[in-house]
Amino acid sequence: MESNVVREKSKAFALRIVKLYKFLVEEKNEKVLSKQLLRSGISIGANVSESVYASSKNDFVNKLSIAQKEASETEYWLDLLTSAEFISAAQYQSIISDCQELLKLLASIIIASKKK
Repeated sequence: MESNVVREKSKAFALRIVKLYKFLVEEKNEKVLSKQLLRSGISIGANVSESVYASSKNDFVNKLSIAQKEASETEYWLDLLTSAEFISAAQYQSIISDCQELLKLLASIIIASKKK
């Protein structure tokens, strides 16, 4: 089932975000942007998990839409951290591809759910 895939991928992504946050704080002494990244990055999986127990189709779509917005925000923070040279282009490419994959998965589930 597709929602299980997105749940697993969003959890794996959240773990990557936590590790990146730890790296940014401990190695780069960056505390402001990294905190924003942490909040939005782990919120994706939290909203996906909430969607599993949605009370209605509209609630399900709403939770996934929030996850999608959080993924978009995470993309922004990753771009900013790269532009500010806190993370390398290689680090950025590695994690942004996961973020974009989540965005595509969420969009496809939302579209399919609205059609039902």
